[in-house]
Amino acid sequence: EPSPHLPAPENVEIFSYNFHSFLRWSPVPVETGSVLYTVHYKTGAFPVWNETKCTRIPQTQCEFPQEIQKRRWTISLRVRAELGQVPSGWVETEPFVAEKHTTLGPPKVNRVNASSDSLLLSVTPPFTPEPGDRFRYRVFYWENTTSTTKKEEETNKTLFQIGKLKESTLYCFSLRVEFKGAFGDLLGQQSAPQCHRTAVT
Repeated sequence: EPSPHLPAPENVEIFSYNFHSFLRWSPVPVETGSVLYTVHYKTGAFPVWNETKCTRIPQTQCEFPQEIQKRRWTISLRVRAELGQVPSGWVETEPFVAEKHTTLGPPKVNRVNASSDSLLLSVTPPFTPEPGDRFRYRVFYWENTTSTTKKEEETNKTLFQIGKLKESTLYCFSLRVEFKGAFGDLLGQQSAPQCHRTAVT
């Protein structure tokens, strides 16, 4: 029986970054004793609550079990607090689908080769792709001077060139990835600018 005296966890939210997902919540304050937490999950296909490894844990976050780290599944979770034998009520999340709700980080820049009139970039997506994944990269670049006019290009290749540049000039660029998912496009975060000088002919 949920106790009226033990409040349920608050600020319960799913945090997901590059398809790596956690449930987290605020600690339940009590006068004495230590509160433990238990998390269950269910899927859209099989709506029965299942236990996770997060049973009677002191932490206020729980990583999704491996078996539900699936990008297109609909997942619901619930968490409750327990003080000794006394449980709080459950708090249930809204249904979560990683491919709709995850936050994508910036692409990784592996290599930059500068020639006199171009920069050749080699990049990879922010997470390990699955077969059939489609990406588009947006590249913003500008000459590192006081009047910065930004230019933008798009590509779906992981090796691409920023061309028509001036020689021996410092250029900066920043990237973001667009993931073409089953539920529409997910736009990733923009990378921190990197600056490289073109070569002298």
